[in-house]
Amino acid sequence: MLAASKKTEISITLPDGNSRSYMAGTTGMEIAESIAKSLAKAAIAIELNGKMCDLSLPIHADAKIRLIKREDPEALELIRHDCAHVLAEAVQTLFPGTQVTIGPNIENGFFYDFARNQPFTTEDFVAIEKKMQEIIERGASFEREVWDRNDAIKYFRSKGENYKAEIIEDLPADQTITIYRQGDWLDLCRGPHMPTVKHVGNAFKLMKVAGAYWRGDSSKAMLTRIYGTAWRDQKELDAHLHLLEEAEKRDHRKLGREMGLFHLQEEAQGSVFWHDKGFRIWKVLEGYIRRKQEEFGYIEVKTPQLIHSKFWEASGHWSKYRENMFVVPDVVPNTEEGEKVFKEDPKEFMALKPMNCPGHVQIFKQGIKSYRDLPVRMAEFGCCHRNEAHGALHGLLRVRQMTQDDAHIFCREEQIFDEAKLFLDMFVSTYKDFGFNDVVLKVATRPEARIGSDEVWDKSEKALMDAATAMGYKFEIAAGDGAFYGPKFEFHVKDSIGRSWTCATLQIDFNLPVRLDATYIGEDGQKHHPVMLHRAVYGSFERFLGMLIESYAGKFPLWLAPVQAVIAPITSEAADYAREIHKQMSAMGLRVELDERNEKINYKIREHSVKKVPYIFVVGAREAADKTVAIRELGGENQKVKGLEEALADFKKDASPPF
Repeated sequence: MLAASKKTEISITLPDGNSRSYMAGTTGMEIAESIAKSLAKAAIAIELNGKMCDLSLPIHADAKIRLIKREDPEALELIRHDCAHVLAEAVQTLFPGTQVTIGPNIENGFFYDFARNQPFTTEDFVAIEKKMQEIIERGASFEREVWDRNDAIKYFRSKGENYKAEIIEDLPADQTITIYRQGDWLDLCRGPHMPTVKHVGNAFKLMKVAGAYWRGDSSKAMLTRIYGTAWRDQKELDAHLHLLEEAEKRDHRKLGREMGLFHLQEEAQGSVFWHDKGFRIWKVLEGYIRRKQEEFGYIEVKTPQLIHSKFWEASGHWSKYRENMFVVPDVVPNTEEGEKVFKEDPKEFMALKPMNCPGHVQIFKQGIKSYRDLPVRMAEFGCCHRNEAHGALHGLLRVRQMTQDDAHIFCREEQIFDEAKLFLDMFVSTYKDFGFNDVVLKVATRPEARIGSDEVWDKSEKALMDAATAMGYKFEIAAGDGAFYGPKFEFHVKDSIGRSWTCATLQIDFNLPVRLDATYIGEDGQKHHPVMLHRAVYGSFERFLGMLIESYAGKFPLWLAPVQAVIAPITSEAADYAREIHKQMSAMGLRVELDERNEKINYKIREHSVKKVPYIFVVGAREAADKTVAIRELGGENQKVKGLEEALADFKKDASPPF
């Protein structure tokens, strides 16, 4: 009997669906050359059966491929990965004895962590960037090598690269150890890489340095992390740097101080001190969304800050979020009983709520609910606490104390579709009122670690997708990004300078009502568990306000501005008239201030412009005599004179909330 012959030809399917035959072992570069020399010159990698690979990798079996060119979106990841390798070589060339550790891609760039007795500073960047340009200009090829595990460990130990040796030692025993060379320099790396270092280009920039613990463990060595950014061309780099410059100008922490909205301090890390002007915006936001919720049939409730740990255990939060919860013993402290409970019975605790869900279930459970009572849409402006790591805190965007415009909808399974549609309507109309029209909707589907049957997940995911389709909204699939208890809508909103924010969400939960034993009486007279939809429009007031400050650059639309107008008399002769205008506008519910300081009017205008006041009503002796006002708009050069009655009527109309 003859032995089966080894397959010598393979079938390669191209993106257009056409197939070509090649000899087994053909590389991506050889395929590109067989199609067109121009394609081979432009190609930088190959997508092989959905996985990014080196162009030099031999292909031994039938496959679907796509050749990646520099203009493709995937190119950025490769450029940044390769640029991190160039950075590491430059650093070790300039600063012998420096150990390299890890250097992954991140959003808009990359970083590399280095071990060195003397930390790097930004003053080192000029020399490092110059050396990086020299390395790129040499254009060495990236060459992939497979090493024996023990040989690799021995090599890196001999070079003093103890961190690299430790990484290899911790890799699974069956993992292939791959090394990439670029000329005389090499690094441990899984790849892939572009054909040569020259493909990185010169559109890169080192951005900042920071400290970073080895493997994120505070008990381990402190390393120096160098951050960089890299792009396909100088135009993209310049656009990114301009965006960063704009973002710095719009930093909500900076504007918050300048406008007197809020402050943060060490004695209350992660909690916000809202000043009167900041809280004015808060109240407008709260009033707006409260009216929306009433329109969409929500009831508003209030639940306790402290709830016994048994509810958090039953809900599943205790096992998953315990380290992020603030807890206190449910006993009198400094007593014999208290000490005993604290040491021996850790279940006897109260916890500051990190979310409102269990509390809302407790309200739902009061009294018998019928299927006719559903859906119940229960909303709360719930103050929640989460013990976020100190290093993760960031102004209003990441806090420990937050207030959510939280709501939970208790409904029957067949009502999910209608409730999802209703929420989409509520979300879209709300964000349009704030000027956000560029929204990407994603449906986050089942993660690997989850509860519930596949049948339930199928129904839940279909309900969300059907609702979006019925409303005419396109959506993307965020595969595996759902919560452990159910799929969800994610809303990615772009602000005025193109940054994406995620605030609103709708999540389907078949789990919590069962775990906390929430039931209703169905048409069959039997008890059933409702489905619970977790829903937020703003997300948290803090984060939403931070987003608004940065998107508007502090120049709030008139209906949101903390101070809508300042009445500024030019001379003392107009003071009484200015006071009368202030009195009338205040009585109309407008947020106005009176500036009677003995300062020149141009000084007042400049100062209130810094504070982003939308309008200044300038009045002098002539305006007082004629019963007019000279209106100056923020950012405008000219004044518009109007009769007082007309001016107040127009202003009242323009300052009204959109809903």
